[in-house]
Amino acid sequence: MIIDIVLLTCFKYADPKNINVYLHATVHKIILTTETVGSRPKAEGVIFEDASGVRHTALLTKSSKSEIIVSAGAIGSSQLLMLSGIGPADQLEELGIKVVMDQPMVGQGMGDSTLNGLFIPSPTPVELSLVSVVGIYLSASHIEAGSGFNLISKLLPPILNQTNIGSFGPRLNGGIIVQKVAHPLSTGYIELRSTDPNETPRVRFSYFKEPEDLRKCVQGMQTIINVVNSKAFLKFRFQTISTQSLLNLVAAIPFNLRPRNLDTATSLEQFCNDTVMAFWHHYGGCQVGKVVDTEYRVLGVDGLRVIDASTFNSSPGTNPQATVMMLGRAMGVRIQKGRHS
Repeated sequence: MIIDIVLLTCFKYADPKNINVYLHATVHKIILTTETVGSRPKAEGVIFEDASGVRHTALLTKSSKSEIIVSAGAIGSSQLLMLSGIGPADQLEELGIKVVMDQPMVGQGMGDSTLNGLFIPSPTPVELSLVSVVGIYLSASHIEAGSGFNLISKLLPPILNQTNIGSFGPRLNGGIIVQKVAHPLSTGYIELRSTDPNETPRVRFSYFKEPEDLRKCVQGMQTIINVVNSKAFLKFRFQTISTQSLLNLVAAIPFNLRPRNLDTATSLEQFCNDTVMAFWHHYGGCQVGKVVDTEYRVLGVDGLRVIDASTFNSSPGTNPQATVMMLGRAMGVRIQKGRHS
């Protein structure tokens, strides 16, 4: 878990002169102490390793308002809490981690929007464009499109040439239309593999565990098929390549490690399951009301907050980056006011 560490010597107005930034530092654990047996744990500092591999201990000042703010992301924040002894006791004890606080909800409720879609080779040049427009269909699926990616020209021709679709050269125009299930109901969990902070934990998002999510995916894929088959889209697709052939094409691309089934390309339900990818909009693991309170303070621990997407119970429909930034700014203002009240 490599993150950049920001040690705030003074929070006032986020003055750059009062901030020390350690790039490519690896956090090993949060130092948690208890003054007496049975008292609440308190965050005292962090142990981290710098980019040169040198280990350091950074301690908070003695001020009662000093605290540690964890912002390592939906996966990293849960991992760091567990490495520090806050998490499911049975899991921590199995790895030999001293349990500071048995908190079974750390690492639970992990969610991520799913990504499924179609690549569409085009007979005419298309503009290079990242996703700039999002279509929201019945608040269930978000339809997004991009075009002109290098991935199209490098990945698809070899696969296309192995099919009955046709023969294509190394330069292939085209684009991609994808859909994601907004606000999925399916959630999973995080489990530590070891006590090594550099080892990625075991993460399960349990895509399509809930039938409603699969239904929404099928609905979104059908919408994409309707768009591709529309009159307005005619000039952007080869008339000799059927929509079914496009489904066959995607089914042949190894997007994930899931096995393909005989009906992957003929059943939209199976297509969604077999070709699903992450949308990288992870959330959960340290959710409000379960791991942190409404002020994002870790429940049962003093001097420790988590402020990132791990606290979300659901991800925003589109990119969550702006939401995370607003959360950080809002909490920064509230913490600053609290220190001067």
